[in-house]
Amino acid sequence: MFGSIPFWFIAFVVVAIAIIRTLRVVPQQSAYVLERLGKYHETLQPGLNVVVPFLDRIAYRHDLREITMDVPPQVCITRDNTQLQVDGVLYFQVTDPKLASYGSSNYRIAITQLAQTTLRSIIGRMELDKTFEERDQINASIVAALDEAAAAWGVKVLRYEIKDLTPPAEILRSMQAQITAEREKRAVIATSEGGRQQQINLAEGARDAAIARSQGEQQAQINSAQGEAAAIIAIANATAQALREVGAAITAPGGLAAVNLRVAEQYVTQFGNLARTNNTLILPSNVADIASIIGTAMSAVKVTRD
Repeated sequence: MFGSIPFWFIAFVVVAIAIIRTLRVVPQQSAYVLERLGKYHETLQPGLNVVVPFLDRIAYRHDLREITMDVPPQVCITRDNTQLQVDGVLYFQVTDPKLASYGSSNYRIAITQLAQTTLRSIIGRMELDKTFEERDQINASIVAALDEAAAAWGVKVLRYEIKDLTPPAEILRSMQAQITAEREKRAVIATSEGGRQQQINLAEGARDAAIARSQGEQQAQINSAQGEAAAIIAIANATAQALREVGAAITAPGGLAAVNLRVAEQYVTQFGNLARTNNTLILPSNVADIASIIGTAMSAVKVTRD
């Protein structure tokens, strides 16, 4: 069969295969563990690497990027003997390819199992209500425990996040009832506080209105008194001014005669009105002696003038 194939061609094929098996290209963010005659020899870095054909073999290939792995759900028992189903997600990264190859038969399974046992231990020390409140603390505790153990496996645990905490159905119903009762309680308290504040506001409003009304009434009385006082003073000043003008008119030449005439006219007018408005006829003791009456009135004017 090979008699017709030239020797040089066979030699070329052998050399080509040897070259191909000698050169190994490692992708970025990857690491290959190389064994020589079944023993660890070196870790191939990203790029072109040269190996010895038929003596060396790539035993393990590792991805150095951050790896996300789901942790299967499991049932945990809390401190108050309540079942709680918990599942999460784990983030880790291979930092030492040699330890990741030989430190554990399967570091993924080892990390998953350790995460589950650590989670059960932490949940068992907490009450049910605390598990919902202390998620960050639970995550941090799991990361600390895993990172310490995973260092021997060449793995760095970065984060652990709880995806869901699911208590039994009857616990969920009781929790919902408790939440509803608490919300109703807060609603009643808020309503009562609102009513109380409303009464306070109404009382303060009524008090302020009464104060404002009393102040307004007080100011009105003050203004009225001041107005009456000003009116009395104005009337007095006007009366005094009128009297001064009358006195000045009397002392002027011909003023006394004018006063006599005015008094006589007023006397006759008022006497006539009195006779018309009453059924009783009133007559002076001496009707004809009007001059004497006027003289009596003028004597009072003279005395006042003097």
